[in-house]
This record gives sequence, structure tokens and C-alpha cells, in this order.
Amino acid sequence: MPRLPIVSGRELCRALAKVGYRIDHQTGSHIILRHEEPPYRRLTIPDHKEVARGTLRGIIRQAGLSVEALLDLL
Repeated sequence: MPRLPIVSGRELCRALAKVGYRIDHQTGSHIILRHEEPPYRRLTIPDHKEVARGTLRGIIRQAGLSVEALLDLL
């Protein structure tokens, strides 16, 4: 399994936009993304310079992606 990249919240949002996630709204320092087609998933992305590894792994899992797929999107 490849290592998780060091990525900011904004970079992660741009990568997830390529697979159908769009910014719904922002509350404080958290960006809320929604998937446009079924299954309608909702992701919460922290708008930080560096997303923590455990948080990033959880977001990848919730999005239904693998680490390799995320690396391709970045």
C-alpha cells in the first residue's frame, strides 16, 4: 500500500471534484462536499494547510476510494 500524501484541504476538494463531489457549503474551517449522483454521500473536509493522516484515511474510506485512486486524482 502506498503512503498517504501530505495534502491540504483545498487540494483534497479539487481532487474529489474530479469524481463528482461539489462544495455544498462551508462552516467555519470545514468544507462540506456532496456527491451529485447516488449514492448521495456527504464529506466534511477540514480547510487546513495539512490534513492529518488519520483524517485523510477516513475521508478516503467515506468517499469509497483507495489510496491509489486518490494519488491518481492528485
